[in-house]
Amino acid sequence: MAKIYTILLDGNKIATSKLEYGDPPMGVVFGEIDFHEKPLTYDFFSAYCKNNGVKATEDPEDKLINTETIPRLKVVNETGAEIKGIGCYIEGMDSDGFRLNIIGIPEAVYKEEFPHHIKAYEEKFKN
Repeated sequence: MAKIYTILLDGNKIATSKLEYGDPPMGVVFGEIDFHEKPLTYDFFSAYCKNNGVKATEDPEDKLINTETIPRLKVVNETGAEIKGIGCYIEGMDSDGFRLNIIGIPEAVYKEEFPHHIKAYEEKFKN
């Protein structure tokens, strides 16, 4: 059974993610964002970034955004422990959904929290 991670923005739960993808050598995990109660859109993320001094690359016509690290964006596991890396950001578009990315997770934390990503990565090189 996949773990579910809670996504917090300014201390408020905005969504969850399974963080179903990873790149262990880079200390990276990412996954689709599941907005349970109130789906957030490009307009929300664009306004949030502008109002909070967060840089983002945007395409308003396609409703596409790729933020830089959002300091008040946090991800916690099922026990409430924060998954900390050197940065956490959001990318995506209204029509295709949004993805959460955490980069630079320390090796010890990665091994403990995401052993399935390490195993999948190692399996690629067994042959």
